[in-house]
Amino acid sequence: MGKILVILNGKGGVGKTTTSFNIAAVFAEKNRVLLVDSDSQESATWWAQQGNQNFEIATETDPNVLRHLKTVEDYDLIVCDTPPHLDSKTFTTLIHTGDYIVLPTPPAPLDIQALITTIQLAIHPVGVPHRVCLTKVDPRSINEAVAAQNTFMEAGVPVFNTFIRAYKAHERAPLDGLPIIQWKGKNGTEAASDYRRLVKELTELKEWN
Repeated sequence: MGKILVILNGKGGVGKTTTSFNIAAVFAEKNRVLLVDSDSQESATWWAQQGNQNFEIATETDPNVLRHLKTVEDYDLIVCDTPPHLDSKTFTTLIHTGDYIVLPTPPAPLDIQALITTIQLAIHPVGVPHRVCLTKVDPRSINEAVAAQNTFMEAGVPVFNTFIRAYKAHERAPLDGLPIIQWKGKNGTEAASDYRRLVKELTELKEWN
């Protein structure tokens, strides 16, 4: 049985689905990957229905089913896109089910503080390995992302060195049903390189291996 990677944040609009979909695609270049869409909005499912991917996708929001993901065979990795509801049973179940949690967030102060609180209340008590990924980073304001990384580190929260820059490519790729690594439009190469760096950094972490 493979690892279960949960993409999680208690807020919406932070890039969870984009992160889930594109991480799944990068891993699927060399692995058998299943993306589980556990968000009732089913954005990842809609994205997948627009085109073709190199991974499989399933829609499942029932906590009683999700808690048995560890028994699913035939995949090297299961990536879970989660709902933005801290108090939902689905959210709580996936925290306890995952082998590793990636927490995407923009570098805005309110988003940062909300995520630190989520980590302290919901993730630290469980003890599952986790790391923050800064998303929607303005390529013209990299210093903002660096400051956000420092804020997390000062709070004792692990954070990736890699961050995901904000490009229109991330809005347009879903319309074509493609992960960013397959999308050929403007800034597609730059956007794809961020996710490749993120996956490389993740797989080289001691707590991942």
